[in-house]
Amino acid sequence: MATAVRTALARVIDPEIRKPITELDMVGGVQVDAAGLASVDLKLTIVGCPAASTIERDVRQAAAGVPGVRAVDVAVSVMTKEERQALTEKLRGPGGPRTMPFGPGSLTRVYAVTSGKGGVGKSTLTANLAVALAARGLAVGLVDADVYGFSIPGILGLVDEHGVAARPTRVDDMILPPVAHGVKVISIGMFIDPEQSSATGGAVAWRGPMLHRTITQFLTDVYFGDLDVLLLDLPPGTGDVAISIGQLLPNAEVIVLTTPQPAAADVAERSGLVAMQTGQHVYGVIENMAGYAAPDGTVVDLFGAGGGAEVARRLSDRQQAATAARTAAGATGAHATHDGAVPLLASVPISVALRSGGDAGAPVVLAHPTDPAAVAIASVADRIARRGRGLAGRKLGLAPA
Repeated sequence: MATAVRTALARVIDPEIRKPITELDMVGGVQVDAAGLASVDLKLTIVGCPAASTIERDVRQAAAGVPGVRAVDVAVSVMTKEERQALTEKLRGPGGPRTMPFGPGSLTRVYAVTSGKGGVGKSTLTANLAVALAARGLAVGLVDADVYGFSIPGILGLVDEHGVAARPTRVDDMILPPVAHGVKVISIGMFIDPEQSSATGGAVAWRGPMLHRTITQFLTDVYFGDLDVLLLDLPPGTGDVAISIGQLLPNAEVIVLTTPQPAAADVAERSGLVAMQTGQHVYGVIENMAGYAAPDGTVVDLFGAGGGAEVARRLSDRQQAATAARTAAGATGAHATHDGAVPLLASVPISVALRSGGDAGAPVVLAHPTDPAAVAIASVADRIARRGRGLAGRKLGLAPA
């Protein structure tokens, strides 16, 4: 019967690492006496593990569901230093320096979401896109690279009533990101001291080298596991972080976010051009704050119209010219498989539900999936999920798109 209990425990998933606790060597001895009392030794990764109560509850339920088990006793302890080291090596690989797993050659699809200026809803769109992809069964990670203006934790409901963001779990030098709506999330807002946050409003005043080091740490020290998709919410503009991402992740594909007014096209185009200059491929354009559907059924273009299509057209011209030049020069590699066209992926209408969902930490794609904004974002998620390269395509067995 002890074997049956251990088999049942293999269905208990660590909510942070997202692997069975038996695979993580978190289960020690398992015994079942003649009276049907199951005794389980549970070894948590660290003292004060935030998922401790969840794991213990799931262990009790799993063991109690085994036929013949009448009661369950769980003895909770903490891994030794040697056991933690063995765990980190199992997850990361044995020894050697830490490496960034999402660079060229990675099977993970990496998308950097950028915009020419702030206030266009980039973080809200990125968070909802991540959640929509996770809802489709993909393993998704989200890096809030907007160090100065971080907002992803709040949008995804990872901030408590005191305004303090969820803290990552540290297992020695490995950081386990919090999970929200199936998405593994990391943000500088999770590392700001609560007292500092209340005194300064959580402001971050760093220069370029510190920004680069922070982004590098997010991509190396944070254990995301095997991801199908990694999204990065970049700060607006073409500053240090955009350049660092271009250097660290030249394989990343860029999604440019703009608003409909033609005047915004010039600004949004620049962020796409910087991506091209660092060797990245512009995957597409999303237009946010498109027409507002009034109660009488009419559509009001509060912020104009046509900006998204114009940005896509301009970037297509630039990228197709660059692709043709590389082809003429005999270049090979990932970018050589693209024709350079930059599509308008979606026009997301102005939506009260989208805005209120961001304020409440309830993404509109889950809370109001039939809302026009949610439908538009879902269409982008469907398009990305259908792509045939990377882990997602291999799992789903789909052709390239």
